[in-house]
Amino acid sequence: MAAKIATPKAKPLPPGVYTPVITLYDDSPQQAVHLEAMYKHCQYLVASGMHGLVYLGTNGELALLTHEERQSIVRNARRAVADMGLPDYPIVAGISAQSTVETIQCAKEAAEAGAGWGLLLPPSYWSKALSSEALLGYFRDVADASPIPIVIYNFPGVTAGIDLDSDQLAALAAHPNIVGTKLTCGNVGKLTRLTAQFEPAHFSVFGGSSDYLLPTLHAGGCGCVTGMGNIFPRSTARVYDYFVRGRLDEARALQDKVAAAEWACKKSLACTKYGAWHFVGRHIGLDDPSLFVMRKPYLALKEDMKKWSVATLGVLEEEEKRLPGRELLDGAK
Repeated sequence: MAAKIATPKAKPLPPGVYTPVITLYDDSPQQAVHLEAMYKHCQYLVASGMHGLVYLGTNGELALLTHEERQSIVRNARRAVADMGLPDYPIVAGISAQSTVETIQCAKEAAEAGAGWGLLLPPSYWSKALSSEALLGYFRDVADASPIPIVIYNFPGVTAGIDLDSDQLAALAAHPNIVGTKLTCGNVGKLTRLTAQFEPAHFSVFGGSSDYLLPTLHAGGCGCVTGMGNIFPRSTARVYDYFVRGRLDEARALQDKVAAAEWACKKSLACTKYGAWHFVGRHIGLDDPSLFVMRKPYLALKEDMKKWSVATLGVLEEEEKRLPGRELLDGAK
């Protein structure tokens, strides 16, 4: 195994489980972003024990939001955690765009709005023209200009099949302002090759979902970023908490249930958002299910998929109710 590179970054991404927070809209024809509802949802996720939040990711429908909406969402989240007495709570913002110049603009706007890190997909417009040299140059140019550290987001499903390999990611890890990666490709072999080379302080490796969180941690990864956190934040965060406390049998038992429930989230973002309304929203005062639909042109779930989603996710419902929130969790043994 290659010797690990130990040069630390100035601001690594803290380890743990992060929720890529969904965007909530009102029921007007314009589907305006509902900041009040998102403020309440944010505080619920933090109080439930989530270790950090990601806004403007794929689950946050980044591609459907304007620059002004992106900034208002991040400002709103920063205000929500500050109002809880947690001004340094980790908030990551998606900064992806197709051109280098616009992505740098997004990074600066995210920093101004209060994000501590930027989550960045590879560009994918006319993907056949994007050589490895072009892709690496894109990330380096953005990282050179960004006022906040960059976390590389590898998700071939939304980037026309572009899938950064472990050699490309290792090359980018040498940049002083690139601090980690989120691997929604689900490639545990890639993850292991990276954790074998880099200490978390130099380059953090996160899984892209919670159904393989425990394998990620066993391989030396730092945690995961999971849409399931919108629905069951206590259960998803608790797998990590059990692991770091050495309670491996409990971590494994909970991981099995989390993986079974997450199958619904893998079907579509609409399933995730409906599950978030059913299991969270209507219990924290966000009663209107229209808050949780996707922005057009995407459509709300049909009744059969609503029932299937609730049934699939429901394996975690009682576990979620049983687990403590942040106040108790911080003092747990």
